[in-house]
Amino acid sequence: MADNSLQENRLSLARASLREALARYSHLRQGKKNSNNTELEAALQYQLDILTSTSEKLDHNVIRIATFGLVSRGKSAVLNALLGQKILQTGPLNGVTQWPRSVRWSVPLSFLDSDESPQPPLGKGGKGGVQVELIDTPGLDEVGGEVRGEMAKQVTRQADLILFVVAGDITRTEYQALCELQTAQKPVILVFNKIDLYPELDRKAIYQSLQALGNSEELAAAAVTEETDSENLSDRPNNSSDKSTAKSPPKIAKSLEIVMVAAEPAPVQVRVEWSDGRVTNEWESPPPQIDELKHKILTILNREGRSLLALNALVEARDAEANIARHVLKLRQTEAEDLIWQFAKYKALAVGLNPVAFLDVMGASVADLALIRSLSRLYGLPMTGYEAGKLWQTIFSSAGGVLLGELGSSFLLGFGKSAAAAAPHIGFSTFAGVAVTQASLAAYGTYAVGRAAQVYLEKGCTWGPLGQDTVIQEILATIERNTIIDRLQQEFKIGN
Repeated sequence: MADNSLQENRLSLARASLREALARYSHLRQGKKNSNNTELEAALQYQLDILTSTSEKLDHNVIRIATFGLVSRGKSAVLNALLGQKILQTGPLNGVTQWPRSVRWSVPLSFLDSDESPQPPLGKGGKGGVQVELIDTPGLDEVGGEVRGEMAKQVTRQADLILFVVAGDITRTEYQALCELQTAQKPVILVFNKIDLYPELDRKAIYQSLQALGNSEELAAAAVTEETDSENLSDRPNNSSDKSTAKSPPKIAKSLEIVMVAAEPAPVQVRVEWSDGRVTNEWESPPPQIDELKHKILTILNREGRSLLALNALVEARDAEANIARHVLKLRQTEAEDLIWQFAKYKALAVGLNPVAFLDVMGASVADLALIRSLSRLYGLPMTGYEAGKLWQTIFSSAGGVLLGELGSSFLLGFGKSAAAAAPHIGFSTFAGVAVTQASLAAYGTYAVGRAAQVYLEKGCTWGPLGQDTVIQEILATIERNTIIDRLQQEFKIGN
């Protein structure tokens, strides 16, 4: 188990990072809408709302566990079994769950800090507890493709842990959906439900088939049905021509956890002998077989739950900040272009008319710095000393040739102007020609600096002492070995 103080420190760093981000963009919420592009304004507000809700989720210690799967796989039943009571509606008809729905399950902090594994708590947790929110979703094949994709994206973004529920051999649609979910770099538990419907040998065979998904692409391809989603692997005859033409599916991560459950076992007939000698047969529903999944989830929460919460909040906030910066740049695009050209014009004029070489170089550098600061104020995006230093590195790496050429020409051409000004016999035409050349280079250099500053301001908001990228790297550097986060980091290179 991760050291408790270390997990709390990670949460504190994440909270501080998100609070700083919210403070940076407070002016966008309070400011007046001065753009006619209502679509961009709405998109910007949506990202600000994501940033706010993520911060609130972190402040309240809310860990979200989302279920995904095709229709009739028993997603709602799995969550009811975890809760110990039937809260979410289930039934024999397909598509009982139409929209994502969440149910709170509070886990006391004392349980999370315990080395033991007591029964999972029900109801509200005690003071200082970690709140667990279970999210039920419609079947991935129940809603339209575009709606399904957007719904899955939003729920996945909010989730800290994902339960992917199957009820037998995995199908092509399930395999593709599982691959897409794993690109979100969230821990995934593959839940093999309805095991009560399979004989012991079949159950073991299916379990081994699911285990093969993370071992190699060849085994994964053999574990996935090639025809319709309703066909199971055991029902499909071998076809060498199909294997030769089938595309190799994307590989499932080896960090995938697999758990077998029977969330809502089918009723069984029992013999009842009465005191009067009568014998009847009645149907009874066996208790859910869910203990293994409960233990798996609570072990993860116990060992690294708060670290997962911190990292997922930081990643969500990082993406929101990047989107905010992109929308702000679009909203201020015309004003920024005017500002860049205004600086380029005045810098070219000043450099061209000034006869002193040293002042050309100094004035050009001051003008470029002023442009960067002006763009930062226009966009309302951060530009600290740390970020300004990073920006200069970015500028020199992306436009270094232009800037060095401008500085070199400033010295050479500047001295040429000085000589022409000091020696009238050289002629005004020589001075004018050198001045025009130098002014053109200065204007182009300013334009290059402005463009580089725009690119940095769009991508660099998440760095700095408390930037999301900085804090993510700091947390990952202290992650314990052989944890889910460690395996995800190795497979997906989280934070890079």
